[in-house]
Amino acid sequence: MDKLIEAIIAKDYNPTVVGLDPKLDYVPEYIVDECLKKAADPFAGAAEALFRFNSALIDSLCDIVPAVKPQSAYYEMYGIQGLMCLQRTMEYAKSKGMYVILDVKRGDIGATAEAYSRAYIGKTVIGGQEYRAFCPDSLTVNPYLGTDGLKPFVKDAEENDKTLFVLVKTSNPSSGELQDLAVDGGRIYEKTAALVRALGEPSVGAHGYGKVGAVVGATYPEQLKELRAKMPNTFFLVPGYGAQGGKAQDVALAFDKNRLGAIVNSSRGIMCAYKKGDWRPEQFAEAARAEAIRMRDDILGAIGK
Repeated sequence: MDKLIEAIIAKDYNPTVVGLDPKLDYVPEYIVDECLKKAADPFAGAAEALFRFNSALIDSLCDIVPAVKPQSAYYEMYGIQGLMCLQRTMEYAKSKGMYVILDVKRGDIGATAEAYSRAYIGKTVIGGQEYRAFCPDSLTVNPYLGTDGLKPFVKDAEENDKTLFVLVKTSNPSSGELQDLAVDGGRIYEKTAALVRALGEPSVGAHGYGKVGAVVGATYPEQLKELRAKMPNTFFLVPGYGAQGGKAQDVALAFDKNRLGAIVNSSRGIMCAYKKGDWRPEQFAEAARAEAIRMRDDILGAIGK
């Protein structure tokens, strides 16, 4: 987690991550039209349009934003070509010095959990040699199968210098249907938080945070404040800012006294910024940069010095 924290510090303490969750509706029509006309396969044309969109956003943002977070589902729906675009996007972001959090929310048990973990943050053995299938720095994981669903990911994160973000209190409206249930003297999200904290403590680094982080939504500020106090060595990935209703004063509760401890996600707000105001479609990357700067200043203003 020190790598992510140092990337944040290097960008003037900018604690934001851009969610690269593209679909063709978000991509300017002129790019989609050009790519579809040139490709015999519509999936290949769609994937090329997504990559052109993503790479232009990365070029526009890489000097001010420390990280990107592609959501795998937005690429999977374009088939094998979409997955190839996902890999190209991650490689391109890393070539520009950005930290890559792959949002896949995988969770399973036993050999299946090991296979998921090897696919994304570990290595696959082929012909006696080890190879990486994908190249993210970090991975989101679903904890609701218990510790045997998490330990393979924790092991590979430790061995391959990667990090995890485990779902604890998510930002969606119905999260409380399960996560807020009372059980054994506490809420399920509190029990999950304790588990995540324990898994991360052995790997606490120079900046005070372990390799196992937590996903905690900005849409529930009271729980965010509560969990920050209970998980002092757990780095937070905070969704829910902007389009989902989370405000800067809400996400500020995720940070420690050094203005560290969390990274805040915005997806549509930045990707689709060109659709608001007087921007032309050709200015989509410029609009994204302006929105990323506005978001950064909004959050830093709430965190304070």
